[in-house]
Amino acid sequence: MVIRRVLAPRIDFGALRRELGLPDRFPPEAQREADEAAARPLPAFADRTDVPLVTLDPATSRDLDQAMCLTRRPGGGYRVRYAIADVATHVRPGGALEAETWRRGQTVYLPDGNVPLHPETLSEGAASLLPDVDRAAVLWTIDLDADAATVGVHLERARVRSRAKLDYRGVQADADAGRLAEPIALLPELGALLTARGLRRGAVNLPLPEQDVEPDGDGWRLVLRGPVPMEDHNAQISLLTGMAAADLMLAGRIGLLRTMPAARPEAVARLRAAAAPLGVDWPEGMSVGEVIARLDPARPRAAAFVDQAAELMRGAAYTAFDAEVPAEAGHGGVAAAYAHVTAPLRRLADRYATEVCLALHEDRPVPEWARAALPRLPETMATTDRTASAATRGAVELAEAVLLADRVGETFEAAVLDVDATTSRPGRQPGGTVALDSPPVRARCTGELPLGERVTVRLVTADPTTRRVAFARA
Repeated sequence: MVIRRVLAPRIDFGALRRELGLPDRFPPEAQREADEAAARPLPAFADRTDVPLVTLDPATSRDLDQAMCLTRRPGGGYRVRYAIADVATHVRPGGALEAETWRRGQTVYLPDGNVPLHPETLSEGAASLLPDVDRAAVLWTIDLDADAATVGVHLERARVRSRAKLDYRGVQADADAGRLAEPIALLPELGALLTARGLRRGAVNLPLPEQDVEPDGDGWRLVLRGPVPMEDHNAQISLLTGMAAADLMLAGRIGLLRTMPAARPEAVARLRAAAAPLGVDWPEGMSVGEVIARLDPARPRAAAFVDQAAELMRGAAYTAFDAEVPAEAGHGGVAAAYAHVTAPLRRLADRYATEVCLALHEDRPVPEWARAALPRLPETMATTDRTASAATRGAVELAEAVLLADRVGETFEAAVLDVDATTSRPGRQPGGTVALDSPPVRARCTGELPLGERVTVRLVTADPTTRRVAFARA
């Protein structure tokens, strides 16, 4: 659901691109390799074009990594067929295109156009799971029992054909009206079961609204939106596949995991201490994830609690291993071992992790080009994660500053999401983070701030050059 949107004037994101050193084109040799790969006929993979797959993404996306088909199993349970774009079929190991994808690491999204991991001839063309065309894919088939526990996993390279390109909002409207397309008619039911299993494991899902900047004619929309339920259900299918991939790697003692430390007991204790003042009920024995799942994040106090809970989700990383299983193999947010394998068009790591899974499932050696890449991937992904995050954050901060540049001195109503710790830096004014009602801006505010309460704040800085916005309590 879109929560709030406000129009902003035309903004030039070029300075942000230059600041981050983002490339504006592919080297000629890399582009040539991509074009040649796009023109080649598909290899003679298993023909699975009879599976009625559909994709589910934001409406404007064309880099479509995943397509799914959900059915019931005879005798009870579910079958998830999840096709992932087979990027390794198109990218030659040791070539110029592979080298350029290592330089980029992942697709970086900006309001005026993305900086893709692969040339558009692949990422939005021959490798993308667009509807009504045959594509190379790695097809995961995951069988679940009636309680959504995994009872079987199979994967193979295959030729597939998506039947339709669906988007979250349209699918949510169909779900609300009871007219979901057959390949995903089971998604609400299965998504809810998988979510419940995750909460019982101790998984934590943070329903944080997303700030975004979208084009609108000659200007831009600054948007704050929360996920619709179908987005959460769709994410559960990706998580299910990532956990199946991690299990394969751990059993085979080689791979690349997405890891995150479990929340420290003292951090959970601090969050529990914040619950009562914010009016959040936390019954004894209930996990953090279960508490959050009961909240309405549109309420200021609930939003402040969720913001505090985000502090538990720190330290995400990629962990490569070969022969020796890592001591810390789990992901604290998923509450299980987990790997990234479902977005190879947009993330470099997924291409290599998928190749490991295929080899392990087929009981053959991992290709040397994939094995040799594993120890180098964590650093590359960490570096490019920082760049992608800085681009997203910088674009929003620039839009906020431009939107408010001529309103310095005005007052606004806001909710207090966070306050400085008592051990804040010496000499720093007390304050915290506030979220305005309108426009949908989140920024620092100085003054004595009551966590989870509503306050009136005055805009003291809005500088597009530095992308800085700051308030003071009125």
